[in-house]
Amino acid sequence: MPKIVAIVSGGMDSVTMAHQFKEQGHDLHLLSVDYGQRHRKEHLFAAAAAERLGAVHQVADLSAMGALLRGSSLTDPTVEVPEQTWSGYGESPNIVPNRNALLLSVAFAVAVAEKAQAVAIGIMADDTVSVPDSTPEFLESFIAMERIATAGYAHPDLALLAPLSGLGKKDVVTLGEQLGVPWTETWTCLRGEDDHCARCAACWERQEAFTAAGVHDPTAYQEHTS
Repeated sequence: MPKIVAIVSGGMDSVTMAHQFKEQGHDLHLLSVDYGQRHRKEHLFAAAAAERLGAVHQVADLSAMGALLRGSSLTDPTVEVPEQTWSGYGESPNIVPNRNALLLSVAFAVAVAEKAQAVAIGIMADDTVSVPDSTPEFLESFIAMERIATAGYAHPDLALLAPLSGLGKKDVVTLGEQLGVPWTETWTCLRGEDDHCARCAACWERQEAFTAAGVHDPTAYQEHTS
């Protein structure tokens, strides 16, 4: 089966994607990218997934980028992580513009070095609402660019895979259940504290996905008095 460089943050979506590829028999190389995000502890869960799946795991250290990516709650310490969600381009402080493009650029460079046939990213259908670099148009344009950028060096059939792109969060939970994903070994919260905060947009989406899928949520959440 083709060798895949899979971008795995340690979240529910990317870990489920990794389990799916492993079940399909692919040779997996898991890649996490530290771009200065406040919840970089997620990479501990990516490493755990790699160990569980018998895959290589590497972290690309671009942490200095965090100071340059002002205006997002993920990378800018002056921006509070909001306890609500947004929809629509330009509306969410939880979005790092061009982040997927950054992650994919690193992953394709690794794919060339590893002689991999594909790069995979765990975007979902829900992401296209507020993340412009997760749309089908973006992905098609990006792989077209990479085939030019890596011509003669990469695999001639170099591909960009987004196997969860047609699924909502609830569907990811359903798929993960079928694959035996250990949900306590995934990280979602944007605050990156000891336990999931239960209040940020990512935590809300996590809780709602389990409820919608009819699956018990085993996540340890912080307790709040109000």
